[in-house]
Formats: sequence, structure tokens, C-alpha cells
Amino acid sequence: MTYERESKTFLAQLCRQAERYDEMVIYMTEVANLGEGLSMEESNLLSAAYQKALSKSKGSDKHVDTVRDYLYKIEAELESLCQDILDVLDEFLMPKAESGDLKEFYHRMRGDCHRYLAEFSLGEERKVTASAAYEAYQTATEIAQPELAPTHPIRLGLALNFSVFYYEILNSPDLACHLAKQAFVDATDPLPGGPGCDGTLVMRLLHDNITHWTLFGGTDHTMGAAQPSS
Repeated sequence: MTYERESKTFLAQLCRQAERYDEMVIYMTEVANLGEGLSMEESNLLSAAYQKALSKSKGSDKHVDTVRDYLYKIEAELESLCQDILDVLDEFLMPKAESGDLKEFYHRMRGDCHRYLAEFSLGEERKVTASAAYEAYQTATEIAQPELAPTHPIRLGLALNFSVFYYEILNSPDLACHLAKQAFVDATDPLPGGPGCDGTLVMRLLHDNITHWTLFGGTDHTMGAAQPSS
């Protein structure tokens, strides 16, 4: 690892601890722009930087819905952040990805970015961004299923995000519950590498979402004997 790469990654980690996520985005984008590909640890840092920066902007979005001009500014920031990570993914990261987990991870990130864009888009633009999100999530799924175990935290995270996309963007609670429940059941089957995986938190989120969507969406997707890992 070069000194420049190591120092920027270290600074990004410091920014994370200090909750200075906008600066964390800058450092990890600069690392990605070196054009050498990223390790899984670095990819997680990049993803966390954008997720936290986006969450910060989205949180502001929810509290200023009566201030039209400021809302437009927040939406512009969200769009810019999403476009930045999409550019980095397409130009620097995806061409360098060789392992199945990295390929799936990057396609999932593309899906997440387009899902965020669809959240505040309208009309034809919403259809376009929703379609792009679906294609990215579907591609990630096609990569993950043959290469990653059902208990792999990256595969579980994909199922979680894809199901949220079905529920929140496509307004399809039945499909959202089906996808989430299938991922949960697959991960708790008594297969090699089954119970006790590193995806315990994601399993709980899947379970919570299924319960919530069933309660408020009128769907019949009870969990039966399957329980979240403790």
C-alpha cells in the first residue's frame, strides 16, 4: 500500500470516529480515484462514508419539508453525492473487482444510490432511477446466489436493501416480505455455515421489517418457527 493511499485511508478512519462524514467521503473518493481498486475493508469505508453523509442529508430533508428552497438544496446535495459514488463505481471500482463478494457489493451500492435518488424523484425520472436500482439489485443477486452462502453478511445485506426497495419504491409489500422472508429462512436452515453467522444484526432487521410490513401492509407473511439469531 502506498503512503498516499495509507494516509488517506487513515484520515478517513479518523473522520469516521469524529463523525465528519463529508470529509470521510472526500478521502475515500480520493483513494478510489487512485485507480488501483479497493480492498473489502476500504470498500466498506467508502460505503459507510456515503451512507452516513446521505443519512445526514436525508435527516435534514425530513425536517425542512416546509422550507421549499432549502429542500431543493438538500435534494441537490443528495443527487450530487449519489452521482459521485456512481461515477467512482463505474470508472474505478467495478472494472477492478475480481471476487464475487466485491462485485456483488458494488452492484448493491449502485442499487442503493439509485434507490436514494428514486426517493425524491417524480414522474419519469422516478421510473428511470427505480428501473436502474432494480437492475443493479437484480445483478447483485445473480452474482451472490451462486457465490456467497445464504449466511454471508453481504448477501444478507443485499436481501435487506432489495426488499426495502420493493416496499418503499415499488410499493410492493408482498414481494418485499417474500424476498426478506426467503433470505431469513435460507440463512437459518441447518446447512454448513448456517446459524451463528456474522449477519446477526441484518437477520434482526429482516425479521423486524417482515413483522412491520405484515402488520401495516396487510400481507400474510408470518415468520412461523424461524426466530432471529440472538
